[in-house]
Amino acid sequence: MAKIMTVDDSASVRQMVSLTMKGAGYDVVEAVDGKDALAKLKGDKVDMVVTDLNMPNMDGIELIRQLRALADYKFVPIIMLTTESQATRKQEGKDAGATGWIVKPFKPAQLLGVIKKVLG
Repeated sequence: MAKIMTVDDSASVRQMVSLTMKGAGYDVVEAVDGKDALAKLKGDKVDMVVTDLNMPNMDGIELIRQLRALADYKFVPIIMLTTESQATRKQEGKDAGATGWIVKPFKPAQLLGVIKKVLG
């Protein structure tokens, strides 16, 4: 089964995303921000990343830029899961390399639908 990383500074959001994905049979790795995510991904390859946009230390846009610069993550699906819904922010995410965008609050079925779609 696919391994997915969830990156969010909110413990409750990480827990909800994690439980949703684990309940569907996915392996889940959690990170609290972009820096934590990059550190954890150095020794662990994942099949997909679901990241928040607004986080301390390193936000989701910068995380995507840095991941896309790594050979292992050039084509890995990266989904933004955020409260931001402005077209300019979505475009910024897309320009950085985001595969998709989900606005919080989200329904677990919606998240799983997107995961199944992008992982094939």
